[in-house]
Amino acid sequence: MNRLLTLVNFLGVLALAGLCALQWRTNTALTQTADRLEQTRLEQSAKIAEQEKSLKSITADLDDTRQKLTKSESSLTDAQRKIVADATEKSQILAQRDQLTQQRDDLKTAVEKWTAAVSDRDHALNQANDQLQRAQNERNDAATKYNDLVTKYNQAVKDLSAKGKS
Repeated sequence: MNRLLTLVNFLGVLALAGLCALQWRTNTALTQTADRLEQTRLEQSAKIAEQEKSLKSITADLDDTRQKLTKSESSLTDAQRKIVADATEKSQILAQRDQLTQQRDDLKTAVEKWTAAVSDRDHALNQANDQLQRAQNERNDAATKYNDLVTKYNQAVKDLSAKGKS
């Protein structure tokens, strides 16, 4: 019985050694799997950190692009307002130009009429001056003739008075 117990004990130790070897292999495989998973987790954590960093950079770029787009839209709106204002101002200037052109043409016509009227007036004044000159010459001639006549009459009266006294 002692032999049997030794044999059973020996078989139990062999079974326990086999079980320990089997447990050791299982633990080794689990440790290797855990190490691979930890390595994968670290790699993925690094990737996630890198992607978060990239996402922050992209978000910053997106915000910058949004700001630039907002500024561009604002500039575009301002430019469109300026274009409308310039077009309105241009149409007003063109209307004023057309009005001034019409006024210039009217003034040219008025100056031409005035020039013709002044010319007619000058001609009429020259004619009136000529008539006045002729009338003055006729008056002077008439006064000269009258004076001659008065002189002759006075001479005749003297002559008659001198004959009557003689």
